[in-house]
Amino acid sequence: MLVLSRGRNDQIVFPTLGMSVEILRISGNKVRLGIDAPRNIPVMRHEVAERGEYKTTDVESGQDGAQLTHAMRNRVHTAVLGLHVLHKQFESGETDDAEATIFKIFNELKAIEDVLDPPSGTTSPSETNKICRALLVEDDSNERELMAGYLRMSGFAVETAHDGLQAMIHLAKHERPDVVLMDMRMPRFDGRKAVAAIRGNPSFRDLKVFGVSGTDPSEIEISVGPRGVDRWFSKPVDPQKIVEAIHEETAADCIPA
Repeated sequence: MLVLSRGRNDQIVFPTLGMSVEILRISGNKVRLGIDAPRNIPVMRHEVAERGEYKTTDVESGQDGAQLTHAMRNRVHTAVLGLHVLHKQFESGETDDAEATIFKIFNELKAIEDVLDPPSGTTSPSETNKICRALLVEDDSNERELMAGYLRMSGFAVETAHDGLQAMIHLAKHERPDVVLMDMRMPRFDGRKAVAAIRGNPSFRDLKVFGVSGTDPSEIEISVGPRGVDRWFSKPVDPQKIVEAIHEETAADCIPA
């Protein structure tokens, strides 16, 4: 169990990774964190990472970097997304929610450490099960980013599309997801048309599709059932309810990352 102490100068240490995170100061709606990591692990502000203003080090591009598995990269990505969400939470004064986000970030780092140095007698879930994959289709970029971040922090591999047409192209070219989260009111190719196209394709007729919309299913003439969406979530939606529904619909086939 990972226990977080909020006292000033308390540290969380990941010895296998050679990393430590220290709470330097908590003041009002801001927290100051100190992160110490080896030089081959980049640590930077989110705006720098978004602009891509960093280069891969020689260590990363060498043999050590080749050993980083896709799953581990997803874990690192999830931790970075958690820092983005944390930044937004402190900006908006949501300090209670921020504490839970800090826990998620630390847990992702702990998961990476467990992969590098697994406890004796344990078996990685990926050896016996496949990871749950979700395709998130949403035209609002901010909503899409936050929902995808929440799903990734909940352990899912997530791909995104900004409308129904991009979603159909993604389905045709990439590995089939376990669930599609489909917004309904989108430009160019809306959710109703995308669902009809999915159900009309024999390869995707049994694909789990969740409708996520601010409208009622009857308003857009879509059914909840085999010919429409499997489940319907009205906005504003509790993302944890979606996570629980994915678990229920896919529990026999896959597990979270």
